[in-house]
Amino acid sequence: MVVLFAAVALAGCTRDSGLEQDCDTTPDGVIECAPESRPGPPEVAGELLDGGRYDLTQDRGQVVVVNFWGSWCPPCRAEAADLEATYQATKDSGVRFIGINVQDARDKAIAFEEGRVSYPSLFDPASRLALEFEVLPPNTVPATVVLDRDGRIAVVIRKAVRQETLEPIVARIAAERPRDR
Repeated sequence: MVVLFAAVALAGCTRDSGLEQDCDTTPDGVIECAPESRPGPPEVAGELLDGGRYDLTQDRGQVVVVNFWGSWCPPCRAEAADLEATYQATKDSGVRFIGINVQDARDKAIAFEEGRVSYPSLFDPASRLALEFEVLPPNTVPATVVLDRDGRIAVVIRKAVRQETLEPIVARIAAERPRDR
Protein backbone atom coordinates (compact mmCIF):
# COMPACT_ATOMS: atom_id res chain seq x y z
CA MET A 1 0.00 0.00 0.00
CA VAL A 2 2.82 2.42 0.88
CA VAL A 3 4.54 1.69 -2.45
CA LEU A 4 1.34 2.43 -4.37
CA PHE A 5 0.86 5.70 -2.47
CA ALA A 6 4.47 6.75 -3.17
CA ALA A 7 4.09 5.99 -6.88
CA VAL A 8 0.88 8.01 -7.10
CA ALA A 9 2.42 10.90 -5.14
CA LEU A 10 5.48 10.98 -7.40
CA ALA A 11 3.36 10.80 -10.53
CA GLY A 12 1.51 13.88 -9.31
CA CYS A 13 4.76 15.87 -9.20
CA THR A 14 5.29 15.75 -12.93
CA ARG A 15 2.95 16.78 -15.68
CA ASP A 16 2.54 14.63 -18.77
CA SER A 17 2.81 17.28 -21.43
CA GLY A 18 2.32 14.78 -24.24
CA LEU A 19 5.79 15.70 -25.46
CA GLU A 20 7.00 12.10 -25.58
CA GLN A 21 3.89 11.10 -27.58
CA ASP A 22 3.87 14.08 -29.96
CA CYS A 23 7.62 14.37 -30.57
CA ASP A 24 10.52 12.08 -31.41
CA THR A 25 13.03 10.89 -28.84
CA THR A 26 16.51 10.05 -30.06
CA PRO A 27 18.36 7.00 -28.69
CA ASP A 28 20.35 9.30 -26.38
CA GLY A 29 17.17 10.79 -24.88
CA VAL A 30 16.92 14.10 -26.74
CA ILE A 31 13.27 15.01 -27.38
CA GLU A 32 12.83 16.81 -30.72
CA CYS A 33 9.52 18.23 -31.89
CA ALA A 34 8.63 18.88 -35.53
CA PRO A 35 7.33 22.43 -36.09
CA GLU A 36 3.70 21.30 -36.25
CA SER A 37 4.01 19.44 -32.90
CA ARG A 38 5.78 22.08 -30.83
CA PRO A 39 4.19 23.24 -27.57
CA GLY A 40 3.46 26.94 -27.35
CA PRO A 41 5.76 29.53 -25.85
CA PRO A 42 6.28 29.46 -22.10
CA GLU A 43 5.69 32.71 -20.20
CA VAL A 44 8.93 33.25 -18.34
CA ALA A 45 10.11 36.45 -16.71
CA GLY A 46 12.09 37.22 -13.62
CA GLU A 47 15.11 38.67 -11.91
CA LEU A 48 18.57 38.09 -13.31
CA LEU A 49 21.45 37.08 -11.06
CA ASP A 50 22.93 40.54 -11.59
CA GLY A 51 19.68 42.14 -10.41
CA GLY A 52 18.29 43.19 -13.79
CA ARG A 53 15.02 41.89 -15.27
CA TYR A 54 14.47 39.48 -18.17
CA ASP A 55 11.34 38.48 -20.06
CA LEU A 56 11.54 35.64 -22.57
CA THR A 57 9.26 37.56 -24.95
CA GLN A 58 12.01 40.15 -25.48
CA ASP A 59 13.92 37.53 -27.50
CA ARG A 60 11.00 36.48 -29.73
CA GLY A 61 12.36 36.16 -33.27
CA GLN A 62 15.56 34.61 -31.92
CA VAL A 63 16.29 30.99 -31.11
CA VAL A 64 16.60 30.81 -27.32
CA VAL A 65 18.51 28.09 -25.49
CA VAL A 66 17.36 27.84 -21.88
CA ASN A 67 19.54 25.91 -19.45
CA PHE A 68 18.44 24.97 -15.92
CA TRP A 69 21.39 24.66 -13.55
CA GLY A 70 22.61 24.90 -9.96
CA SER A 71 26.06 25.60 -8.52
CA TRP A 72 25.64 22.47 -6.36
CA CYS A 73 25.14 20.23 -9.41
CA PRO A 74 28.25 18.32 -10.65
CA PRO A 75 26.78 17.63 -14.14
CA CYS A 76 26.06 21.38 -14.42
CA ARG A 77 29.74 22.08 -13.80
CA ALA A 78 30.67 19.50 -16.43
CA GLU A 79 28.41 21.00 -19.12
CA ALA A 80 29.20 24.70 -18.56
CA ALA A 81 32.13 24.83 -21.00
CA ASP A 82 30.09 23.03 -23.68
CA LEU A 83 27.19 25.46 -23.24
CA GLU A 84 29.50 28.47 -23.47
CA ALA A 85 31.25 27.05 -26.56
CA THR A 86 27.88 26.44 -28.25
CA TYR A 87 26.76 29.95 -27.32
CA GLN A 88 29.90 31.48 -28.82
CA ALA A 89 29.58 29.35 -31.98
CA THR A 90 25.90 30.19 -32.61
CA LYS A 91 25.22 33.68 -31.21
CA ASP A 92 25.85 35.41 -34.55
CA SER A 93 23.07 33.36 -36.19
CA GLY A 94 20.30 34.84 -34.03
CA VAL A 95 20.69 32.55 -31.03
CA ARG A 96 20.41 33.68 -27.42
CA PHE A 97 21.23 31.72 -24.28
CA ILE A 98 19.64 32.23 -20.87
CA GLY A 99 20.40 30.22 -17.78
CA ILE A 100 17.90 29.57 -15.01
CA ASN A 101 19.63 29.04 -11.68
CA VAL A 102 17.54 26.88 -9.34
CA GLN A 103 17.63 25.83 -5.69
CA ASP A 104 20.66 27.98 -4.99
CA ALA A 105 21.99 30.95 -3.06
CA ARG A 106 22.66 34.03 -5.19
CA ASP A 107 26.31 34.40 -4.09
CA LYS A 108 27.09 30.76 -4.94
CA ALA A 109 25.35 31.07 -8.31
CA ILE A 110 27.26 34.24 -9.20
CA ALA A 111 30.56 32.61 -8.20
CA PHE A 112 29.69 29.55 -10.31
CA GLU A 113 29.02 31.63 -13.44
CA GLU A 114 32.15 33.75 -13.11
CA GLY A 115 34.65 32.59 -15.71
CA ARG A 116 32.36 29.80 -16.95
CA VAL A 117 29.61 31.44 -19.01
CA SER A 118 29.10 34.89 -20.49
CA TYR A 119 25.33 34.78 -21.03
CA PRO A 120 22.87 35.87 -18.30
CA SER A 121 20.91 33.72 -15.87
CA LEU A 122 17.61 34.16 -14.12
CA PHE A 123 17.64 33.58 -10.36
CA ASP A 124 14.92 31.06 -9.43
CA PRO A 125 15.74 29.58 -6.00
CA ALA A 126 12.24 28.06 -5.65
CA SER A 127 12.38 26.34 -9.09
CA ARG A 128 9.06 27.90 -10.16
CA LEU A 129 10.06 28.86 -13.71
CA ALA A 130 10.39 25.22 -14.80
CA LEU A 131 6.65 24.88 -14.27
CA GLU A 132 6.04 27.44 -17.03
CA PHE A 133 7.68 25.11 -19.53
CA GLU A 134 5.26 22.25 -18.73
CA VAL A 135 7.82 19.78 -20.14
CA LEU A 136 10.16 19.68 -17.16
CA PRO A 137 9.59 18.53 -13.65
CA PRO A 138 10.89 21.37 -11.44
CA ASN A 139 13.64 19.11 -10.07
CA THR A 140 15.18 18.20 -13.44
CA VAL A 141 18.68 19.67 -13.30
CA PRO A 142 20.52 20.03 -15.53
CA ALA A 143 18.08 20.42 -18.39
CA THR A 144 18.23 22.37 -21.63
CA VAL A 145 15.29 23.56 -23.72
CA VAL A 146 15.65 25.02 -27.22
CA LEU A 147 12.93 27.43 -28.30
CA ASP A 148 12.37 28.22 -31.97
CA ARG A 149 12.06 31.78 -33.32
CA ASP A 150 8.34 31.73 -32.48
CA GLY A 151 9.11 30.88 -28.86
CA ARG A 152 7.79 27.32 -29.16
CA ILE A 153 9.55 24.38 -27.53
CA ALA A 154 11.56 22.61 -30.23
CA VAL A 155 13.95 20.43 -28.21
CA VAL A 156 14.17 19.21 -24.61
CA ILE A 157 17.29 17.61 -23.15
CA ARG A 158 16.84 16.35 -19.58
CA LYS A 159 20.51 15.70 -18.81
CA ALA A 160 23.89 17.39 -19.16
CA VAL A 161 24.70 18.45 -22.71
CA ARG A 162 27.83 18.29 -24.80
CA GLN A 163 28.72 20.77 -27.53
CA GLU A 164 28.83 18.05 -30.19
CA THR A 165 25.19 17.22 -29.40
CA LEU A 166 23.81 20.70 -28.74
CA GLU A 167 25.46 22.81 -31.43
CA PRO A 168 24.04 20.91 -34.46
CA ILE A 169 20.57 21.01 -32.86
CA VAL A 170 20.78 24.75 -32.24
CA ALA A 171 22.14 25.39 -35.75
CA ARG A 172 19.30 23.36 -37.29
CA ILE A 173 16.61 25.26 -35.33
CA ALA A 174 18.32 28.58 -36.17
CA ALA A 175 18.16 27.72 -39.88
CA GLU A 176 14.35 27.37 -39.73
CA ARG A 177 12.18 30.24 -40.82
CA PRO A 178 9.67 31.60 -38.31
CA ARG A 179 5.99 30.94 -39.00
CA ASP A 180 4.06 33.60 -40.86
CA ARG A 181 2.19 35.67 -38.35
